[in-house]
Order: sequence, then structure tokens, then C-alpha cells
Amino acid sequence: MGVTGSGKSTLGQALARALGWPFVEGDTLHPPANIAKMAAGLPLDDADRIPFLENVARTIATRSTSLVVSCSALKRAYRDLLRGADPQLLFVLPMLSRDALRLRLQRRGHHFMPAALLDSQLVDLEPPQADERIIQIDGSTPPDQQVAVAVAALKRLQTPTV
Repeated sequence: MGVTGSGKSTLGQALARALGWPFVEGDTLHPPANIAKMAAGLPLDDADRIPFLENVARTIATRSTSLVVSCSALKRAYRDLLRGADPQLLFVLPMLSRDALRLRLQRRGHHFMPAALLDSQLVDLEPPQADERIIQIDGSTPPDQQVAVAVAALKRLQTPTV
């Protein structure tokens, strides 16, 4: 999870490879109207995001195996909707400074989401709460280090305590 440019897709793909799980690029689950709106430089609102989040939740709920899905999940309500598909859902949040995110977005030329929308996403990002299953990691570290942190946390969460 995270704002645009945080490395969700890169981390998600690498994490899926490390775990041997399928990866689903959340951007492919956006309705075409959402992609067109973002490509035009307009931020999505809650009404726009609900069909997308429902698509992500349906993907999670109907899976036949564990999987990794990239999704911004910026607000607690969005994460709650996704947890409705799987109460054990674990979110991984790569954290970067605004300046680092802006630099990444300026270098990225192959995406429909323009850098101009970063600030709207940062405004919408609600920090994780203590009762949420969210791992925050340093998004500026190399992807293999991020994967190692995420895999270790996942193992800790899956190991029952006595």
C-alpha cells in the first residue's frame, strides 16, 4: 500500500517472487474512467475509489491461494473494506519523504498517474493505527532489503505465540 511512487508495484512483484505467490497489479483493477481521470491530472475521490477497491476486495476474496496485490489503500476505511475480504490481510507500507517521492515520479515516464497528483494522495494518506496489520518499511532501501523486512514480519505474524 502507499501513495503513487512509493514502490508498491516494484516491492509487490519482488515480494511475490520471494514468497512464490501470484502478483496482481492493482492498477489493472481500476475502472477505465478512473484511469482517464488520473491521466487528466484529476485526483480520485471516494466515489471513484469504491469500484476500484471493490475490484481489489473481490480479487482477494476469490483467490485460491495467497497472493500479493498492489493497492494504494490510503484511508482506514479503504483498508477496512479490503480486510472485509480477508481479516488476516497484511499491508506493507513503504515510507518515503515527499521529496523522494516527487523525484521518483519525475523520473517515471510510463505511468498514467502524473506527479501533480502526489500531494492529493499525501493529503488522503491516513497513518496506520495500532490495531491494523500494517508493516511500515523504509522505501528508500533497495527492494531486496524491503522484501527481507516484509518476509520476516510476515513470518512473525504467522507464527503462533504460546
